[in-house]
Amino acid sequence: MTFDDFKTKTMKDQPDEKSNGQKAKGLQCLSSPWWCLAAVTLGVFCLGSLVTIVLLGIQLCQVSDLLKQQQANLTHQENILEGRSLAQRQAEEASKESQRELREMIETLARKLEEKSKEQMELHQQNLNLQEALKRGANFSAVFAENCILAAFSICQKAANLLTAQ
Repeated sequence: MTFDDFKTKTMKDQPDEKSNGQKAKGLQCLSSPWWCLAAVTLGVFCLGSLVTIVLLGIQLCQVSDLLKQQQANLTHQENILEGRSLAQRQAEEASKESQRELREMIETLARKLEEKSKEQMELHQQNLNLQEALKRGANFSAVFAENCILAAFSICQKAANLLTAQ
């Protein structure tokens, strides 16, 4: 018997028993309650497995999308941190440059202050010298004026004596 022969025959056409009195094997064993229960159980198990696989696939896609979103978020956060780090480094460099410039300005001002202090000390010393010279000059001029007055008095007296004598 071939497969085509099975197709053309129906269940009614097949004998229930073999020629020696045993039941025929084939499609009739599926009509047994145990086999039906096993087939239904196996079908439910396959259907449950299929549903589980579909649900796990959906969850896998969701987890994959979440992972991609987290990676994008992490990349964005890294870019933000790199930008902040770069800005901080630039601010530190600008601060160092400002500090260097301030140091140079302070050194320049300190040199100028020292020079001005030296000039002021020299001027103060010259002022003291001039005051001393003025004191000496005042003493000398007082002595000179006194001598001059005495000399002028005696000249005047001599002239008066001459005039009275004449």
